[in-house]
Amino acid sequence: MSPNHKTFISASHEVWQVLFQRQMQKLPAIASEVYLEGIGKSGLVADQIPNFEREINPRLHALTGWSVVSCHGLVPIKEFFELLADKKFPVSTWIRTIEQLEYLEEPDMFHDTFGHVPLLTNQSFCDFLSEFSTISLKYIDDEEAVKLLQKLYWFTVEFGLIRENNQLKIYGGGIISSSGESVYSLCSGIPKRVAYCIEEILQTEVKINAYQKKYFIIESYEQLYISLRNFEEILERHLLEYQ
Repeated sequence: MSPNHKTFISASHEVWQVLFQRQMQKLPAIASEVYLEGIGKSGLVADQIPNFEREINPRLHALTGWSVVSCHGLVPIKEFFELLADKKFPVSTWIRTIEQLEYLEEPDMFHDTFGHVPLLTNQSFCDFLSEFSTISLKYIDDEEAVKLLQKLYWFTVEFGLIRENNQLKIYGGGIISSSGESVYSLCSGIPKRVAYCIEEILQTEVKINAYQKKYFIIESYEQLYISLRNFEEILERHLLEYQ
């Protein structure tokens, strides 16, 4: 069943509202314009958890052909890429409690929905997800390849930066949905911020339980999609290093 106001208790809607409003106090100045426009285009609002089937999916389908599907718990990686290849973005059915506002061990529905759904209104970003998932499924049985594929996803879809109108903005869902990292990624002097480079991404350490030490900057969502033209060649080269 798709999450809606009937399937969640009032406390869950309260958490959604607190998180939504808190982030929207920060994001207008630091988030990608495409993401911010996507909030309205996708139909996300502060006062209640969205109903995917009735409110979100009709809008997404009309714009890019994508939809959102509810999933219980973490989705196995092969199933995850199969869903993306089918233009379906998986979203968890659980949402954090008020005591968990600052830290989660795994993504919840707020992260999945607020962090990622607005960019599903952008065709170039969706084209990147589709092509990336198709490539990923070719290598899904190669353990080393999967690790490298996860790195590219991590430093783009989850923790990517973009330059818009000569200003750095955030677009990765992991940053967008994080109160602390949304500020740290742009305003702190600690992390490195470098030009988008697949070769370098595949050599960069992923930080799962801490803020990233390095962020990669794309110049457009079209660049992200076009970069996949030579991705398999780059991937194969890195795989040879593990043999």
